This record gives sequence, structure tokens and C-alpha cells, in this order.
Amino acid sequence: MEILSGNSSAIKSKNINQLEFWISTTLYILALISICTQTTYGSGGSYRFSENSVEYSIMANFFLPEIFKISIIYFSFLLFNFVSMPQLAKGRNVTMNLIMTIAVTGFSIIGWMIANTYSEAYRLVEYDDIDRGYDMFFGEAFTYIFFIYLLFNAYAYFNERGMELFNKILFLKSYNQNIVSEIFVSTKIWLITLMIFTAVLSVKIDYELLVIWIIVPPVNIFIAFCAIYYIIPNLRKDFKGFGRYFWGNVGLTIIVSLLLLIILIPFMRNGEVVPITLILNAICLICMTTPSAWYVYKHKFEKLSEIQMLKTELGKSDANLNFLKSQINPHFLFNALNTLFGTALQENAERTGEGIQKLGDMMRFMLHENTQDKISLTREVEYLNNYIDLQKLRTSRSADIRIDTHIEEQLNNLQITPMLLIPFIENAFKHGISLQQPSYIKITLQTKEKTLYFDVSNSIYIKADNDPEKLKSGIGLENVKQRLSLLYYGKHELIIRESANEFFVHLTLTLD
Repeated sequence: MEILSGNSSAIKSKNINQLEFWISTTLYILALISICTQTTYGSGGSYRFSENSVEYSIMANFFLPEIFKISIIYFSFLLFNFVSMPQLAKGRNVTMNLIMTIAVTGFSIIGWMIANTYSEAYRLVEYDDIDRGYDMFFGEAFTYIFFIYLLFNAYAYFNERGMELFNKILFLKSYNQNIVSEIFVSTKIWLITLMIFTAVLSVKIDYELLVIWIIVPPVNIFIAFCAIYYIIPNLRKDFKGFGRYFWGNVGLTIIVSLLLLIILIPFMRNGEVVPITLILNAICLICMTTPSAWYVYKHKFEKLSEIQMLKTELGKSDANLNFLKSQINPHFLFNALNTLFGTALQENAERTGEGIQKLGDMMRFMLHENTQDKISLTREVEYLNNYIDLQKLRTSRSADIRIDTHIEEQLNNLQITPMLLIPFIENAFKHGISLQQPSYIKITLQTKEKTLYFDVSNSIYIKADNDPEKLKSGIGLENVKQRLSLLYYGKHELIIRESANEFFVHLTLTLD
């Protein structure tokens, strides 16, 4: 089975936003720690002030300006990425968001310039006219802030339209959307880390490290996706194991590292930085990415195999159900029931006639409405009443069996999934009634606005050893729990309590 054939859901936008927030916040905190460390050990660039005979204060000329500058970058990123740009992309509050963007940009330029006049005050002595020095600081602040904010807004736009661009430019529409989503998210992580790393962690970032960070991570992402979606699936087809995959990936990593070295040679200033970085990167690829890709593929393969098995079983069940349905001629069946009903009335067997009529109504429900996704609550309640009435025919002659029902008539337009409530009542009659011992069942159903309140309680008695139902578990209740979790997630509360003498079910359900 190919991973490309998977059809798992795309990563939700909310989770991606949380990931972006925590990546940027983590980098911001690391920057704060770095500044605090430099402040503590007095390594805040004081030598430049000494060289130019300018008075230096580590708080005024390093700590506060640097904290202010990285805070401007961090909070501006949050504003552009999570507030203004998403709304502008959707055409909401355009004027207000444009004004806010311009105002924040202007404040950032002025704030950055003022911060630089303190952190780089030693540069002012280079100018005969101090105003020229301030003009220089303003120009640098304007250029830097404009460039960084342009990156932030471009990233925010990519955030909104990136998936669409990926589908139109990089991938055919037939490609699996989950792969597109994963590559999209990986690209976003790389971009956001690159931007914040450049803008926040170190404004004076080493040139070689910046080039390495631009080139190497995308190559690593490419290797990981090739392993997960091409190399490992093809090896599994040939029934090859992890060993061949591992050594093949080692060879691929070495080849890629050599190619990266050739590409990065023109950008080398310090002869050691690039080779050491590539060696460490190769070690990480071999020791971390290689086994991680194998694990990810294995996990995906198992999940997709399980889904495929469930689809197969579901197809068999549907085929069997359709076959059974094809064996029944509903018209003949209902005509036969009508004949039996008429015969029962002629013979004054009113209870038998009533039972046949209830059974006919229930069968119509099963054939015509049980296949729908949603039905009216009124019809569901009618089915419950018919079932209870049929059971009462069986137990009405026993004085030791008490069945109390308080089911409100439903005159509303509420919709419910069919056959959702009946398993609880079936379970009560199946396990709570004894023809030899006193038994009871209490059923209440009411609605308030769009909320349904449903309670079922029944007596419990010890079954005989030869009772075929003794060892059977409540499969029906487990099934209805799963249906509630799937169809009414976050919209229901199910409480089941069992004591020595009573079994109690309470269901609160928010309906449409």
C-alpha cells in the first residue's frame, strides 16, 4: 500500500497557528536569555565604546536597547501574522488594519532609531554634525524595519494563500492533499524560524550561518519527504528491511552533504564554519531523521492499513445488507402483516392485532428512515413508543414487572440520528426484566429548547448459569458510545452507573 494513497485530513489551521506562536515565542525567550547572559557577564560590546572614548553603561547602552528592539520585532510579528494580515487577506476591516499597520511601522522605525542611538552611540563621534549621525540612524532603522516587516507581511500572505499556491504551482490536483499540507507546514516552520532567527536572535547574524540556514533546512526537508514517500515504500515492495534503508540513506546523506559543500564554498569566509556545520547536519540526518522517517512511515502505513481494512469490512457489510434487503419484498411483507392484522381483529384478538400494527410501523421505520443521516425527533420517539408497547404486550400479564414511561410528545423540528436512543431501551428490557423476579424499568424523555434529556433505569437480577445472555457484554451500548463520540462530539454527556440492584443511564444531547 502506498502512502500516497492515504487520505488523512489536513493539519488544522488552529494547530498551525499555535505552532507558529510557540516557535516565535521560544526564539524570543532564547533572545532574552542571550541578552541577559551577556549583560550578566559584561560582554555587551563595551570595547567599541572604549575605542572611541565614549562613556558606556551596560544597562543604557546594551540591555534596555536590545530588549526594546527584539520586543518590537516579536510583537510586530504577532500583530501582522495573527491579526492584521489575515483580516486584510479576507477583506475585513481594511481601513483600520492598514492604519494600524502603518502606525506600528512608524512607531517601530522611530523606536529602533532611538534604541540604536544608545546601543551604537559610539558611532556618533564619526560625524562632525550630530544631526547627520541621527539621519544615518534613521535611514538604517527605516531600511531594516521596512525589510523585516516586508518579510513578515509576505510570510503572513503566504500563510493565507500558501496552500492554494502549492496546489496550483507545485502539485497536480490529483496529488494527495495530506502530502501538500505536510510540505506546506514544514516550509512554514523553516520560514518562520529563518525570519525570527534573522530578525530577533541576532541582528548582526553571521553571514555564513545565514546562508547555511537558507540552503540546508529545505534540503533536509526534501530528504525526509523522499524517504517517507518514495524510498521506504519502494523498499517495502521488495520486502527489504531497515538495514538496507539505513545504509542507503547514509549514502544519500553523504552525497547531498558534498553537493552542499560545493554550493556553499563561494560563501565561505571562515574555513571551519561550513564544513563543521555540514558534518553536524549529516550526523543529525543519519542518527535522527533516518530512524524518524522510518517510524513515521510505519505509523502511517499501519493507520492506512487499518483504514483500508475498515473500508473493506464496511463494503462487505454494505454488500450483505443490500443482499438481505434484496431478498425482502416490502410490499409482500406489509400486505402479509395487514392480512394478519385483519385476521386478528376478526377473531377479537385485539392485543395480537395491536402488536402486528406496531411491528408494521417499526418495519416501515427501519426500511425507509433508518438509512437517513438525520430524522425528526418526533419519528424517533414514535419508534421508541412502538418498541415499548410491543414489550409491554409480553410483560403485561406479570404483576411483578413494572414499566413506567414519561416520554414527552415532540412537536418541534429537532433532528436526531436515527436509532440512537433505542439501544438503551433494548438493553433495559434485555437485562432488566425477569419473569421469575420483581423487575422494573423507568424511562423518561424530555426536551428543553435544543437539549434532549433521556434517562433509563432498570432493575438488575442475577442470571442463571444456563442463561445464554449471561456472558454477553453490552456490545450495543459500546456501539452507541462510539456513535455519540463520532456524531455528537462535544454535544453530549453520557453517564452510566451500575450498582448491585440497578442500572442507570443518563444522556444529555444537543440537537440541531
